[in-house]
Amino acid sequence: MMGGMAGLEGVEQPRQSDSAVATRWMAAIEDEQSLRALELYGNPTEGEVRLPSRPESAATARRLTHSVVLWQWSLSAQTAEHAVLLVSELVGNAVRHTGARVFGLRMLRRRGWIRIEVRDPSRGLPCLLPVQPMDVSGRGLFLVDKLSDRWGVDLLPRGKTTWFEMRITERYATPSP
Repeated sequence: MMGGMAGLEGVEQPRQSDSAVATRWMAAIEDEQSLRALELYGNPTEGEVRLPSRPESAATARRLTHSVVLWQWSLSAQTAEHAVLLVSELVGNAVRHTGARVFGLRMLRRRGWIRIEVRDPSRGLPCLLPVQPMDVSGRGLFLVDKLSDRWGVDLLPRGKTTWFEMRITERYATPSP
């Protein structure tokens, strides 16, 4: 008797392994791009990383955030996903609404919390607007408000820092005997 699914002999079956291989391949490319962004722009945990205020810089900020949260800080994939989304929103606001030539990205970690900051030279305050289901824009700060534990704006003598914080669960290694 030939192997296969009963009644489906001779019918081509989808190959699940192809999608798994493609997923791993895409993840490997993303990880490589994240590490390359750290090499090119610096580590936002060691000091502010300055990026050009252009739409494509959002991808760089996402890669830096992904690399730090997932690999350097060893936090969960969901935490990394949320942090990447929120940093993208803050960077998008800095690029679209400030007229700046550059913006700064900084990432901090303390016991039980991470904080991600985007600094720009504008003193114009971001505004959390009500969001309707059919809105196609204006959801950035709404997402920041919903997915972060705290967020805010610190006015500076020249500009502002918009930031968000997320609670994290510390992972402790169990001591070996």
